[in-house]
Amino acid sequence: MKSLFEELGGTYTLGKDGMYYPNLTIDDNDQRPTGKWGRMHKAYLEEVHPGLYERLILNGTLYWHLADVNERAEAIMELLIEQMKKREGITERLKVEQPMVWVGKMNNIRSRAEEIVIKEIVSTL
Repeated sequence: MKSLFEELGGTYTLGKDGMYYPNLTIDDNDQRPTGKWGRMHKAYLEEVHPGLYERLILNGTLYWHLADVNERAEAIMELLIEQMKKREGITERLKVEQPMVWVGKMNNIRSRAEEIVIKEIVSTL
């Protein structure tokens, strides 16, 4: 009688101890980076939701989940930065005429956008 694993195409290898071990592989088709936001979300899951973190590992979906979080966070960061620049009147002209003022304002915007992303995307399920 075949096991469900064998019926689905799985194979086993006989170990030195006489036990059969399943030949498991990780699907490398998903090459998306987990990035900064994915790493932060991983730390959040490990600390606040260890059960979910372990379940994602066991299901083999942790890195897909982290890559999704990273992509969502990057998209929201871009959107927030553009909206804040527009609302505060930060233009290319300011960049040319007063580069240090432009840098200061952009750093401020980036910091605020990062705080929002951390609170709304990284530190949530």
